[in-house]
Amino acid sequence: MCYHICKLPGRIMGIRLLRFTSVVILVLLLVVGALTALLPNIKEDKMPNLRREPKSQIQSALDLFTLIMQTYNRTDLLLKLLNHYQAIPHMHKVIVVWNNIGEKTPEEMWNALGPHPVPVVFKVQTVNRMRNRLQVFPEVETKAVLMMDDDTLVSAHDLAFAFSIWQQLPEQIVGFVPRKHVPTPSGIYTYGSFELQTPGFGNGDQYSMILIGAAFFSRAYLEHFQKQPEAVHALIDETQNCDDIAMNFLVAKHTGKPSGVFVKPVDIRNLEKETNSGYTGMWHRAEHLLQRSYCLNKLVNIYDSMPLKYSNSMISQFGFPNYANHKNKM
Repeated sequence: MCYHICKLPGRIMGIRLLRFTSVVILVLLLVVGALTALLPNIKEDKMPNLRREPKSQIQSALDLFTLIMQTYNRTDLLLKLLNHYQAIPHMHKVIVVWNNIGEKTPEEMWNALGPHPVPVVFKVQTVNRMRNRLQVFPEVETKAVLMMDDDTLVSAHDLAFAFSIWQQLPEQIVGFVPRKHVPTPSGIYTYGSFELQTPGFGNGDQYSMILIGAAFFSRAYLEHFQKQPEAVHALIDETQNCDDIAMNFLVAKHTGKPSGVFVKPVDIRNLEKETNSGYTGMWHRAEHLLQRSYCLNKLVNIYDSMPLKYSNSMISQFGFPNYANHKNKM
């Protein structure tokens, strides 16, 4: 009997603890209910929209670029390249500078085979000039311009990488084809490929120009080009050549730095042999390199200085080497 009596106080304490816990839980539920009642009644149609806007709606002018491609007598290659470049990231628009005077553009065919992810604008010219591609086109709404020759194909990965470099160096021409000016004891300059090395110049090869036929540069330089001395424009029209040399002079003079940055391409191809027109580029002309040297010296006279500066830096997607080397296959 004592055994049962001795256990009674423990049972009483357990009941009291259970009651106390129940009261606490009930009080907490009442408090939560009261606080909930005080909250404003937010209707479903007034809920904030937390969804992200599509990237295309929030991209700034720095996030995109406009492709400018001048073409002459290579419509088959043009259509092939337009199809290729439609898949390039960050491209806002394509402007085709149509130098086939008096001929109909393929715009109707292009539109009939749409839709296309990137709009293409055909700018019909009245005179076949090399410098037509350096006009200030109102359709260019981005800060970056990618200029491509109509016989050159560069891979999407190369272009995306080069654009990321240009975004960090927007004052310079960022491209895939380096060249250089070569001084001589007579004070006359000659034009050469960048592998012409200067004895004793440390690591790698030098270059002083990046050709704009496969390069990114600032839209502002199109405006600066229009303000260059008339003698510069006349020289380009006289030779139907050298607009890219003039652009490198302009950038070097404007920045006080090397005009361009060489990005080593992984996949760049010349498609000239694939055209059915039989038209070959100007660089096949016997006088082409002589004209380039002629232009260098004329521009030095016009500007009364040689603004071009040498560089041996090269940027590679794979991080090596960090200096230009023509012996690596391009």
